Amino acid sequence: MSTTEIPVVASEDDRAAFRAGPVDEQSQQRLAANGLAYRRVPVDSDAFGPWLQSVARGFQDSERSDEHIASARERSSYRRVTGVYDPAAPVSEAPVGTIASWIGELTVPGGALIPSCAITAVTVAPTHRRRGIARAMLEGELRSAHAAGVPMAMLTVSESTLYGRYGFAPAAASATWRIETRRAGWIGPVPEGRIDFIPRQRFRELGPALHERARRRFAGEIDVPPGHWDNFAGTSPVAEKAGEKRAVQYTDASGEVRGLAVYAVHENHDDFTKAKVSVHYVLAETDDAYAALWRFLLELDLVAEVSAHELSVEEPLWWMIADQRAATITMRDHQYVRILDLVAALETRRFGAAGRLLLDVSDPLGFADGAFVLEVDADGVGRVTPVERDAAPDDAVVVRLGITELSAVYLGGVSLATLHRAGRVVTDDPVAAARVFSWHTPPRLSFWY
Repeated sequence: MSTTEIPVVASEDDRAAFRAGPVDEQSQQRLAANGLAYRRVPVDSDAFGPWLQSVARGFQDSERSDEHIASARERSSYRRVTGVYDPAAPVSEAPVGTIASWIGELTVPGGALIPSCAITAVTVAPTHRRRGIARAMLEGELRSAHAAGVPMAMLTVSESTLYGRYGFAPAAASATWRIETRRAGWIGPVPEGRIDFIPRQRFRELGPALHERARRRFAGEIDVPPGHWDNFAGTSPVAEKAGEKRAVQYTDASGEVRGLAVYAVHENHDDFTKAKVSVHYVLAETDDAYAALWRFLLELDLVAEVSAHELSVEEPLWWMIADQRAATITMRDHQYVRILDLVAALETRRFGAAGRLLLDVSDPLGFADGAFVLEVDADGVGRVTPVERDAAPDDAVVVRLGITELSAVYLGGVSLATLHRAGRVVTDDPVAAARVFSWHTPPRLSFWY
């Protein structure tokens, strides 16, 4: 991969080479100086079971059974799995630090896809804090991704304060909705077509292709890792309470399936007219599918409340209910991104307005440090030229910021003018700079990974 030929998708050869690549030498030496070993863990090896047990412990989860390990092994072949080991520990085969990653594809403003290193399963044993393990693993994974030519990194986080020091920024927030159905009142469209119940296995079969068609509509979405579809549908052999899940599909007037949803009903034993519905996943390729699925969910019989997670911060649903106060909405950080190759990242996305900016970027890890002229034409296409820091064109708006701040505005989820007001960005024309980086729809990510 290069900055002059930006791939639309990551090839299977790229993915396989990244999975099989060595651990970062700098991090390996740093950990070795502290008496720790840093190595990849083949998914098909005996070392995978102890690695998975350490991950479960790190997330305060229960011990994994042999069945859980076998299922996870089957669904983890796409991941690069790495562990940090303490040879002096009583159970030396169990890592004291874990991390996993793979090359995914991030949708950016304009609908293009950019290869991105998706990072997950980051844990450090509480017995081994403050020994540089998290730093070595995260910096090592970023250096490995950069060396492989991957222009972006991304993750969803449990501990939000950890990742800013490595250049990650919350770039796509998510919303949690709780809706009182009797107050809501549907005033949205009533599309032609039909909603039908389907087996959960049918949802599992339809989901991947439908998501591939739908995900380019929203910056922030990524390709779904293979094992996640079984999690959504409850079709994994180790899925808990899978029988609670119900699946429906929306078929348009021409007979094409354009939307899917999975939900569960939780009965109220004190009042059978006040059940609660948890929406696990809504996937809509079209606006009609979106409206039909949400109308169905909000008009279910004997249901008083519908809740849903990982929604956009600007859902059309807000304007489809008669009483907006029927919805209680909370927001939180969700999709974090980190630019590794600034030229490739900016030339892949589209921009909201024409303009010329001089981006003076500081990056403590050195991947994207420097000065760059960004020229955006009337079609929103950007071209990036590295320059000396004192060589700004006379008509360029100068913007000085860190890689964390540039990563934050990359998907269009926060205005550059807002970061300027927050003291995170320095520029003499925040309005002009914000217009360039703006996008007409907020980014979103509809699941955790």
